[in-house]
Amino acid sequence: MICTQTILADLVPVRQRAKYMGAIGAVFGLSSVAGPLLGGWITDNASWRWAFWINVPLGVAAFAISYFGIRLPKPGRTVRLDYLGTALMAITVTSLVLVADWGGNDHAWDSPLILSLIAVTIAGAIAFVLVERRATEPLIPMSMLRNRVFALSTVIGMIAIGTGMFAVVGYMPTYLQMVYGHSATVSGLLLLPMVAGLMLTATVSGQLIAKVGRYKGFVISGLVLVPAGVYLLSTLHVDSPIQLVCAYLALLGIGMGLLMQNLVLAVQNAFPRSEVGTATSANNFFREIGATVATAAVGALFAERLTGSLSGLAADLGGGGVESLTPALVRSLPEAIREQVVNSYVDALLPIFAGLSVVALAALALTFFLPNPRLGEDHPETGTANAEAPQPSAAG
Repeated sequence: MICTQTILADLVPVRQRAKYMGAIGAVFGLSSVAGPLLGGWITDNASWRWAFWINVPLGVAAFAISYFGIRLPKPGRTVRLDYLGTALMAITVTSLVLVADWGGNDHAWDSPLILSLIAVTIAGAIAFVLVERRATEPLIPMSMLRNRVFALSTVIGMIAIGTGMFAVVGYMPTYLQMVYGHSATVSGLLLLPMVAGLMLTATVSGQLIAKVGRYKGFVISGLVLVPAGVYLLSTLHVDSPIQLVCAYLALLGIGMGLLMQNLVLAVQNAFPRSEVGTATSANNFFREIGATVATAAVGALFAERLTGSLSGLAADLGGGGVESLTPALVRSLPEAIREQVVNSYVDALLPIFAGLSVVALAALALTFFLPNPRLGEDHPETGTANAEAPQPSAAG
């Protein structure tokens, strides 16, 4: 994804780039739902392992298209890779992800392992900053973090996309299976309203931004709709019609389509072409970190709430606890017990969505501090017009 966005930055002026970014956002949204949909069909009809094996032929095809189809000008100088900074970032991020994944689940928060991982995360982050300040060509220049557009766009993306899309949508397919009794395939299909909304607004907003030359209004609109969609999902109950669920997901998708690629566009417009690749990758990197931590935090809180709610039903669940709770198991339970499990599931998950909607509103507040320069003009913080520089003639 990052390479695609960076290639576009090389080949397309920034004002026209919005149209292409919208197409990328639409493809991403379609893939985000097509993946779970296809995975559900595979799970229902073959083996869940094929949800992984299918990536082998897809990956080979993508590699072949990239190798033979893309023709780009070669850089005019040799780049010195920041090996030490890369190693420190890998150590820091790995430790952070393990803390988010294991903490409160596989290991207690005060266990020696989790405390050690937290210490490694902090020490690695400090060492990374110190190394980057002295590196000849740093992986992430510290000056980039001081750029207001980069800092605000990155934090907004971490909050809104991490909480609004990954943390919520990651649990909706299972919710639809648990509460409504749908198969994995049908639960994937029921996410199509979200991707339809995302594709529509990502494409249309890209076209409009190319005409008006400004993006801030679209970002603000997205950050109004995302918290609204997440909050409305929190108001569902076991008897809510499935059409209502689809409508709320569509609203969330509309908001996400106004956000995802337009925040990247804002970052790219804030830097000269020589730094666009670094800025794009760093923005996406921090966004993924936000999504990872948010999803893990929601999972840990949800598991804790569900475990407490189902503590009296352990014997009826086969003694396996929450870890053994699957849609198939729930459907096999006696009606009275099934209703208790479903109600507990809803009560454990949906109030978390209400909290996430408040977190997403914090991103909306930050948006009002985001500059709103006209695309393709000198940016107030860089004094550069990266979009209007001569474009390379080679394209693929």
